[in-house]
Amino acid sequence: MDLPGPIHYILVALLGSVLILGGLGVVLLTNPIYSAFSLGLVLVCISLFYIPSNSFFVAAAQLLIYVGAVNVLIIFAVMFMNGSEYSNDSYFWTIGDGVTSLICTSILFSLITTIPDTSWYGIIWTTRSNQIIEQDLISNVQQIGIHLSTDFYLPFELISIILLVSLIGAITMARQ
Repeated sequence: MDLPGPIHYILVALLGSVLILGGLGVVLLTNPIYSAFSLGLVLVCISLFYIPSNSFFVAAAQLLIYVGAVNVLIIFAVMFMNGSEYSNDSYFWTIGDGVTSLICTSILFSLITTIPDTSWYGIIWTTRSNQIIEQDLISNVQQIGIHLSTDFYLPFELISIILLVSLIGAITMARQ
């Protein structure tokens, strides 16, 4: 999708602000159901980021896998939790909360300083002898399939095992 410059910047700023608000909702909301729905909003915003860059397949895969499967699985698991521990209105910060926020803040600032200094040229496409050189002869979906079956085979299989374990855990919780 070729958007004019100002519209593209407005869209990115809008999606970014909704993404940041949704992320804060995931972390700060004490009700796990609201936090899971806020996570769904974050995942939808991430998938919408792929559309202006003409990655429609990745956007659809993001929606189907993360919003349609993983987030529904999280909401399903949260609904089986005991809700009595979340009805308490008094919320105090503990030492663990302070340590966690300190670690997350330091990671955020290290990323803010590292990302602009990184040379991203050459990281996206590396050519090896076993990769297909004729990039123009195949479509984007075929390129994704080739990379999933060659370069990213191990991470793809590990993610499938993680999803299988979470599915078995959800079935076990549902049977009880």
